Amino acid sequence: MAAESVEEENKLTLYSYWRSSCSFRLRIALNLKSISYDYKSVNLLKGEQSHPEFLKLNPVGFVPVLVDGPVVLTDSFAIIMYLEDKYPHRHPLLPNDILKRAINFQAANIVSSLIQPLQNLSVLNYIAEKVGPDEKLPWAQTVIRKGFTALEKLLKDHTGRYATGDEVFLADVFLAPQLYSAFTRFKIHTDEFPILSRLYATYNDIPAFREALPENQPDAVH
Repeated sequence: MAAESVEEENKLTLYSYWRSSCSFRLRIALNLKSISYDYKSVNLLKGEQSHPEFLKLNPVGFVPVLVDGPVVLTDSFAIIMYLEDKYPHRHPLLPNDILKRAINFQAANIVSSLIQPLQNLSVLNYIAEKVGPDEKLPWAQTVIRKGFTALEKLLKDHTGRYATGDEVFLADVFLAPQLYSAFTRFKIHTDEFPILSRLYATYNDIPAFREALPENQPDAVH
C-alpha cells in the first residue's frame, strides 16, 4: 500500500499538442492505465515548442513532454516504457509471450522510426520550403504507404481483434494515431491496407482511444 501511495503523490503533467500523433499515443497509454494528468498545450503552429521556457524541458523542441515530480521525460516511446515500468499492473502494454513482445516492439518502431518522423510538421515544412508546397502531401503519402506495406506484412499472421491478438498492446497504442492521421489527414484510402483498416475501425470502439482523439483535447481547433 505504501508503494501505491507514493505512486499517487505526484500528479503528472503532460505537455501536448492536439494534432501531435506522438502526444496522441501517449494519451492513449495514460488512458489505458487510468493515470490522471494535467494537460498543458504547446501550440506547434505558433512555435511555442521553440520558446525558451519549453526548451528548458525539452531542448529538442518536440512534444510530448511528461513531468512526474522531479522526473522530466521527452520521448513518447521512453515515456510509455516508463509508465509500463512504474504501473506494470495497470493494463500491461506488453504480452508475456516473447514473440508477441517482439512483434509489438517491431510494429511500434516502424511507426515511430520509419513513418512519423518523416511526415511530421518540421519535415513537411522543410519540403514545402525547399521543393514546393504541393510536394508535402505526395511526400507524406509515399512515406506512409511504405511503412503501412511493411506493417501489413508484419501483422498478417499475428492479428486477432487487435494488432497482436485479442488484447490491446503497445503496437495498438502506436498504430492508432498513425492510422488516424493517415486516413483523415493525409488522404490514404482505407481499402489500400485491409488489415490496418480493420484495426482502425476497432480502435474507435475503445473509450481510452476515443478520449485521446485530437478533436477531444482542450486545445483542439474545430
